[in-house]
Amino acid sequence: MKVRRGFLTAIVLVSVVTVAVLQVQAQAPQSRRDDMPLDSRQVQTGPLRVVIVGLVHGHAEGFLSGAVKRSDIQIVGVQEPDRALFDQYAKKYGLDAKLYHTDIDEMLRATHPEAVLIYTSTFDHRRVVEICAKDSGAGGARPFTVMMEKPLAVSAEDAHAIAKVAAQSKMTVLVNYFTTWEPSRHAAYEMAKDGSLGNVWKVVAHDGHGGPKEIGVGPEFLGWLTDPKLNGGGALYDFGCYGVDFMTWLMGGAPPLTVTAVTMHIKPDVYPKVDDDATIVLTYPKAVGIVQGSWNWPFGRSDVEIYGKTGELTTVGRDALEVRTAGQKQAEKVPAKGLVPPMDDELNYLRAVARGELKPEGPGSLAVNVVVAEVLDAARESAKTGKTVKLAQK
Repeated sequence: MKVRRGFLTAIVLVSVVTVAVLQVQAQAPQSRRDDMPLDSRQVQTGPLRVVIVGLVHGHAEGFLSGAVKRSDIQIVGVQEPDRALFDQYAKKYGLDAKLYHTDIDEMLRATHPEAVLIYTSTFDHRRVVEICAKDSGAGGARPFTVMMEKPLAVSAEDAHAIAKVAAQSKMTVLVNYFTTWEPSRHAAYEMAKDGSLGNVWKVVAHDGHGGPKEIGVGPEFLGWLTDPKLNGGGALYDFGCYGVDFMTWLMGGAPPLTVTAVTMHIKPDVYPKVDDDATIVLTYPKAVGIVQGSWNWPFGRSDVEIYGKTGELTTVGRDALEVRTAGQKQAEKVPAKGLVPPMDDELNYLRAVARGELKPEGPGSLAVNVVVAEVLDAARESAKTGKTVKLAQK
């Protein structure tokens, strides 16, 4: 009997303690998912859910050709007013017809993406970002990460509006340049910053090709590239943005003191509405940048020359540099160190930023590209008036 009585007593004590614990837990405040700081939420795994807005930018083809082969990217929706254009891409890349949407807002609400990829005209970037901002972070989800093709905007006004709405909605905005993923471009930047060339005083950038019509871009792309309203200009905006972006990155995001630009119509019969060649001169307290974007190069090119007090370099393709420093009689071709994920391509980078694993900075960041938009706007004004434009210093 004593053993049984002791056993029953133990059961009663355990029950009392359990009830007390449950009461304390019931009284404790419960955290909801949408009350938690973004960085405290459970890390999301699985493929990155992305939607595409627009297909009229030819670079959409580059994205789709890579994305459909990857298991870490899932396309959950495509918005494009032109159904025939969507069907063209759907046939080529095996996209399900159910992915098609005509309205951006409806697509965002129906698909709950993590990232939005914009392949519209540059003029439409602001409108799309503002639509995205309305739905960003709905239901406690992490705010959207939006990536668009270069450049950010057709004007400084639009760039500032994009930055404002992105900050208000806590949305991350990225700008994609193919040069961002080139090892040679990063190696050039590092050598310029680490003193290998001495104090850098001049940068010359060349970008472009023989012209969009000449290289055979699609009609949906050519139509807005050659429209001054939709593209902001011609070669000035299409290829001038690359050199301005690199120079702004190299200068730590600082705007130039002055901007002077000359644009030309070398082929007015082909491009009657926009310039097809642009030269931009940027001055800084102790450096100058010369940016040359053109639709008239005999061959496609994208390279940067950097001159310091004791050395110089030129990028050669995506994987090498030609470097000459003090004591060398001629330049030496050296390989550029490969980039490490997620810095090696736009999809790895996009995924890392969208999942909160990486803070965006450098050539694709919004801060740098707002300055790029200010410079391009000033360059357009300079070319129009024939006068040097002074920029406000931040």
